Amino acid sequence: MSALLARFADLLGVTQQELLDAVQEHTAPQQDTRVALTVEEAARRLGVGRTTMYALVASGEVESVQIGRLRRVPVRALDSYVNARTQASASTVALAA
Repeated sequence: MSALLARFADLLGVTQQELLDAVQEHTAPQQDTRVALTVEEAARRLGVGRTTMYALVASGEVESVQIGRLRRVPVRALDSYVNARTQASASTVALAA
């Protein structure tokens, strides 16, 4: 692997470290700074199915906002939903003990 890296670096006219730095910079995960997500994006972020997420939004369990004709889920609404579920689970466990 190191020989291949050295060959690529030579072909590009850069050092091996410069090549590694460039690859790491390009492949580093981008931070998502959006404050609101589509329902599908919110579902992926929570790790639930699309239908489940639409049901949570429709029931009001997860807050959403209408922006024009678009429905968006604020990121903080997902945090609030998870925190509420965590507290509910903790209460149930405390009652069972």
